[in-house]
Amino acid sequence: MRIIVAGGDGFCGWPTSLYLSKQGHEVAIVDNLVRREIDEELNSNSLTPIASLSERVSKWKELTGNEITIYEGDLNDYDFLSKVFKEFQPEAFVHFAEQRSAPYSMIDREHAVYTQSNNVLGNINVLYAIKEFTPDCHLIKLGTMGEYGTPNIDIEEGWIEIEHKNRKDTVMMPKRPGSFYHLSKVHDSHNIEFVVRSWGIRATDLNQGVVYNVNTAETSMDPILYNRFDYDGIYGTVLNRFIVQAANNLPISVYGKGGQTRGFINIEDTVRCIELAALNPAERGEFLIYNQITESFSVQDLADRVQKVAQEQFDLEAKVEHFENPRSEKEEHYFNAVYTALKDLGLQEHLLTDEVIADVFRLALENKDRLKKDNVMNSPSWK
Repeated sequence: MRIIVAGGDGFCGWPTSLYLSKQGHEVAIVDNLVRREIDEELNSNSLTPIASLSERVSKWKELTGNEITIYEGDLNDYDFLSKVFKEFQPEAFVHFAEQRSAPYSMIDREHAVYTQSNNVLGNINVLYAIKEFTPDCHLIKLGTMGEYGTPNIDIEEGWIEIEHKNRKDTVMMPKRPGSFYHLSKVHDSHNIEFVVRSWGIRATDLNQGVVYNVNTAETSMDPILYNRFDYDGIYGTVLNRFIVQAANNLPISVYGKGGQTRGFINIEDTVRCIELAALNPAERGEFLIYNQITESFSVQDLADRVQKVAQEQFDLEAKVEHFENPRSEKEEHYFNAVYTALKDLGLQEHLLTDEVIADVFRLALENKDRLKKDNVMNSPSWK
């Protein structure tokens, strides 16, 4: 298939691009490289050194013989996006190209506005480009489990049947997002649902949980292909951040009581889920929604798992400390999400094991000299 990966230079987009290319798909990356600029803005960095996008793609071609096309530009530039669609004629459009950090969206008004305008308006441009240039193209949109929040009922896969005053209907699962970032994803979902109904396009929304691990089989082939390893309080996801803290004799920072429970997924499974969605597209006028997780853990669960591996395999103290929670969220709550659809399509899960944690530990220890300690606890306050 001809597949565009928008945001293909990022944490999820880069390994996805390589995986799809390895499977024989014709891949084009669309990216404005803004995530690299945000590193400069925040005086932050990836713990693993990251080569330029052109170096990465050249190394991939050298190792595999597979070419990946690069389009450098912004989805909010409709002239640019139109050119991409007309030239490449995608059969699937994988949309990772959004500002993905909840803490970043909560820094201040400017960051909230940027997150919403970049994400929501860019997604609307993609919808119009599909309608105008490739109406059979299948939109594969990365959503987030954070759209749902933590309801006191089971989280169904996108849709729920309700009964009210003796009448029944099927509606999208109610949303209660926890940040301006998560709100932008809710707006995306509603905009997609509207145009699927109105225009008859094909769309799949993958509501992904928190991603852990760093490299995949493809990005591990050469250091030039290494994936991002974010560890700071703004972009670092919780398990990866805990591992970096333990590897550097910093306290493992549990926010509040640590009872916050979320769905999680290994980056190895993220890339496979994208291909499963591409190979099993929605019909015209159909909007599929899948919960893209494989397990759920509380923050305290993860801290205990990291501490155990640090002490038993690396002889590190890995002290767990509780800190005031900068977020506005329930710290103890019910959480039960349905996630069967992707497994029914053939997903073979990579579950969280001590060895997976140890592998990330080794990568963290190998790159200790790149750590900027002041960034580990730099999350802004929601309050």
